[in-house]
Amino acid sequence: MLIHYDMPLWRPPSEADSFILQATLGCSFNRCSFCSMYRTKTFAIRPLAAVVGDIEAMARAQADIRRVFLADGDALAAPTEHLLAILQNLHAAFPRLERVASYALPVNLLKKSTDELVRLREGGLGLLYYGIETGSAELLKRITKGATAEVMAAGLRKAKQAGLRISATVILGLGGQDDWREHIDATAELVNQVELDYLSTLQLMLDPLIESEFRHKFRQPFQEQDDRALLLEQVRLIERLDPPAPLVFRSNHASNALALAGVLPQDRATLLAQLQRALAGGVRLRPAWLRGY
Repeated sequence: MLIHYDMPLWRPPSEADSFILQATLGCSFNRCSFCSMYRTKTFAIRPLAAVVGDIEAMARAQADIRRVFLADGDALAAPTEHLLAILQNLHAAFPRLERVASYALPVNLLKKSTDELVRLREGGLGLLYYGIETGSAELLKRITKGATAEVMAAGLRKAKQAGLRISATVILGLGGQDDWREHIDATAELVNQVELDYLSTLQLMLDPLIESEFRHKFRQPFQEQDDRALLLEQVRLIERLDPPAPLVFRSNHASNALALAGVLPQDRATLLAQLQRALAGGVRLRPAWLRGY
C-alpha cells in the first residue's frame, strides 16, 4: 500500500475510483445517533506535512489522478488556509485533476463565510457531500443531528452562492412506522427550498455498535419499516419533490433495496412506475445480505 490509512475509511459510492486523501481523521461532530462510521476515532486535523507526503507518494505512483476525495467525515472542519494549501499541492501534483470533493456537516457551512467557500472553490474544491437525513424538526432532535432544517437550508444556500456543487442524502426509514409521513413531507419541503445538484436516498441500517443509543435517544419505541414501507416512503418523496432546478436523483447506495436513477422533475413518472412495479412484485429487490452501510 502506497499510503498508510487510518482505518476505517469511508467514501461516497461515486468516489469509488478517486484517490482518497485523509485531510482529517474522524468526524468533528460524531454524535448523530444513527451513524457509527467514526465512533472508533478521535477527531484530528492531520498535519499539512503528512497530507502532502501522501500526495507526493501517490503522485510518484500514479500521476494521472483525475479525482480526489478529502476524507474523513468532514475535512471542511479544517482551517481554510490549511485546506487551500492541500488543494494547491493536489493541483501541482496531479496536472489532470478534474475534481476534488469532501463531506460537509451543517456546522462546517455555518462556520465558513461565503468568502471562504468561494476561495475554496477557486482553489479547486468542487463538490460537497451533505447529509440532510430529514427535514423534520422533531426527528432532527431525536437523532441528535446538531442542526435544524433552517440552519441546513441557510448553509446549503451559502455553499451554492459560493459556486459549489452539492450532493445531498436523506435516510428512508428514519421516522420508523409512526412518523414516516412527517419525515418524508418535511424532507421534501426542505429539499424544495434549496438548489441541490444531486439527491440520494439511503435506507436506515442500524449498526449494533450504536443501535441501543439510537433507540434510547429516539425517546419512544422505534419500529423499523419493512422493504414495502420503505418503497412507499420513496414514492411519497418523489411525488412531493419539486426542486427549483433539475435534480439528479439516485438510490445507488448499498443500503437500498431498489436502485433508482433519474432527473427530477422530468423523470418523475418513470421513477414512480419503477416503484409501482417493485411494489407489485415485478422487480427483484436487493437481498438483505447484499446490502451494506
